Amino acid sequence: MAFRVCSRAVRTWVRVSGGSGPAGGRDASLCLRTGQSALDAHGRQTTGCSFNPVCFITSDAFLNRLAKGKVAELDDSGYPHPCSLPPDGGEQLSLLLRPPDQPETSKVLKVAVVGSPNAGKSTLSNQLLGRKVFAVSNKVHTTRSKTLGVLTEDDTQIVLLDTPGLTTKSKVKRHNLETSLLSDPWSTVKEADLLLVMVDVADKWACEKLDFEVLKVLAQHPEVPAVLVLNKTDLVKDKSKLLDVTALLTCGVVNGQKMKVRSAVRQPRAGRRPPVGDAPQPPTESAPPDGQQPGALKSQQGWPHFRDVFMVSSVDPEDVGALKRYLVVEAKPGPWEYHSEVLTDQTPEEVCVNIVRAKLLEYLHQEVPYTMTQSIEFWRENENGELEISVKLHAKKEAHMKMVIGTAGQMVARIAREAGEDLSSLFLKEVKLRLSVKLKN
Repeated sequence: MAFRVCSRAVRTWVRVSGGSGPAGGRDASLCLRTGQSALDAHGRQTTGCSFNPVCFITSDAFLNRLAKGKVAELDDSGYPHPCSLPPDGGEQLSLLLRPPDQPETSKVLKVAVVGSPNAGKSTLSNQLLGRKVFAVSNKVHTTRSKTLGVLTEDDTQIVLLDTPGLTTKSKVKRHNLETSLLSDPWSTVKEADLLLVMVDVADKWACEKLDFEVLKVLAQHPEVPAVLVLNKTDLVKDKSKLLDVTALLTCGVVNGQKMKVRSAVRQPRAGRRPPVGDAPQPPTESAPPDGQQPGALKSQQGWPHFRDVFMVSSVDPEDVGALKRYLVVEAKPGPWEYHSEVLTDQTPEEVCVNIVRAKLLEYLHQEVPYTMTQSIEFWRENENGELEISVKLHAKKEAHMKMVIGTAGQMVARIAREAGEDLSSLFLKEVKLRLSVKLKN
C-alpha cells in the first residue's frame, strides 16, 4: 500500500497487515510506502505519516507505472485546451460520425461514474473534461439519463459515462421520475472498464454505509474494477475522519490488503466502538464473490474489493488533475471510439435543455422544477455571429408559472442569463437565450 501526499494537513497513523520494506530515500512529499519511516521536523524517525486530500491509497505497482510516465508530472500546462461543442446540430452529428484520428499507440479507457444522487458525479465529470457538459445543481436527480463525455489527450482517450444517481422503483414512482433513472446506471456499468464510485463525505449518512443500490451494482459486476472516490472533502472540517470513513466503506481492505487505521488526533472514549480498521475483517480474496445475495448486502457497510481510494474535492483543479492522471495511466492499448475533437455525444439542443433544467432545479423549490418541461422554439445564428435561442418553459400550475417568472420577471431573467453564460463557454460563442413561460394545457 502507498499513500499519495498532497495538500491540507491530515495526521493519521496507518498500518497495513503484512506490509514491510526498507526505509528508503524517496521524497516523502510524493509518497510514503508501507513500513518506511518518516522524519519529523527535528529529523527524528516516526512511524506516522502526514498526508492530505487529494490522497489515494493504491498499490506499489501502480505507483511505479505512474512514476515512469509523463502523467506523473504535476504540471498540467502541457495538456491541450478542452474541446468545445459545435452549436450546430448537423456539425455535431458529422463530428460524431467522423472516423477516430487515433495514433498507432492509442490507448482507451471507459469509465462509469456511479453513486447516490447528488454525490457530485456530474461536477467531477465536468471538471475532468474541462467543460460544463453535464447539468449540475444542488438538487437530486439533475442527471436524468446516461450521458457521455470524451477526454482525449495525446495518445489516450478517456470515455466518461455519467449516470443518474442510483435510486429505487418506489422513489421513481413516488416522484414521477423517468424510468431511465432505473435502467441507465445498470446498462452503463456493463460497458465500463473501470467504475468510479462517488461518495459525498459531507453527508454523515453516506459516510456510515455504502448505498444499498451501489452495493448491488458492485456485487453484480465483480469483473469491473472499482475505485472509491470520497468527494467534497473541502466541506469536512476534521480531515482526520477521512481515513475512518475509508476503513468503514472499504471494510478495512484496499487492493486485497488489510489496513488498520486509528486516529492520532482524538482517541475513542470508553464505551464507544473501536476504530473500524481494528474490527474483524472480511476475507481478502483478489476477486469479489459473484452473485452475492441481496440479503447479505443489506447488512454490509462497505465493499472490500476496491482497487484504490481517492479523497478529493471535485471543484479543486489539483485534486481533479491527480485523478485525471490516474485514469490516463489506467488506460489500456486499444482503438479509440471517437474523433479527438468530440466532447460529448449529446446534441447542442439536449445540452441546452439540460442546463436550463438544472437552473430551474437550482432556484425553484420542492416539486416545481421536477414537474416542468422545456421545448426549443428557435435556434439560429444572427448576422453578428451570435447564437439566438428561445426556450419555452411549460408549467403544470399557474402558481408554478408565477414562481418561475418571479417578481417583475427577475427569476426567469436570472435563469436565462446564467444558462446563457454556461452555453457561451461550452459553444465558445456569444449566446442570447430567451425564456418564456406557458401554462400546460
